[in-house]
Amino acid sequence: MQQLPLEISSPAEPDFGSFVPGANGEALARVRSLADGTLAETIVYLWGDPGSGRSHLLRAAARANAGLVVADDVERLGADGQQALFIAINAAREGNAAVLAAGAAAPVALPLREDLRSRLGWGLVYQLRPLGDAEKAQHLRAEGERRGLKLGDDVVGFLLTRFPRDLPSLRGALEVLDRYSLIKQRALTLPLVREALAAAQQSAELPRQRGGR
Repeated sequence: MQQLPLEISSPAEPDFGSFVPGANGEALARVRSLADGTLAETIVYLWGDPGSGRSHLLRAAARANAGLVVADDVERLGADGQQALFIAINAAREGNAAVLAAGAAAPVALPLREDLRSRLGWGLVYQLRPLGDAEKAQHLRAEGERRGLKLGDDVVGFLLTRFPRDLPSLRGALEVLDRYSLIKQRALTLPLVREALAAAQQSAELPRQRGGR
């Protein structure tokens, strides 16, 4: 029996170029400006559901500007972390390092101390909107083309209806398909997609599909 190397390779470090903005173009532009030091505001807060891209933007900004103060998942901060962020925001208003923070909810709804909640709202606040299916389909096709894969409408529809729709999960599935197609030396048809992803799921490399096969 042929052993198929289906492991998903380590994902590339997030950067601004690989962020799919959708309805979040203004937030992307402001975070890029914050990272390169051209934004007049020194505090930016992002919030949105898991998979909305907030962590991607924070990591991209941190790579672009090592001096930036970055705080993700602020709702999880303990007392010491909240105090450190409080001090950083005050310092940013006084001309020190800028602050980019993110969480699961708007500042007013965060389970944090009141003075920190108010300070997170001092600067620019953006809710990141999830991508629509059409935007995700477009991204999948573009990523497939970059890899030399032609994704038909049936394959794209299958991925969007049977797997988690966040981009990291979809990219993981595409990584598996790329490797499997190369090993099998076959075009990426829907039967091959089912075969490849079923094998990856059995080895726990990918989450189970939604619904039936």
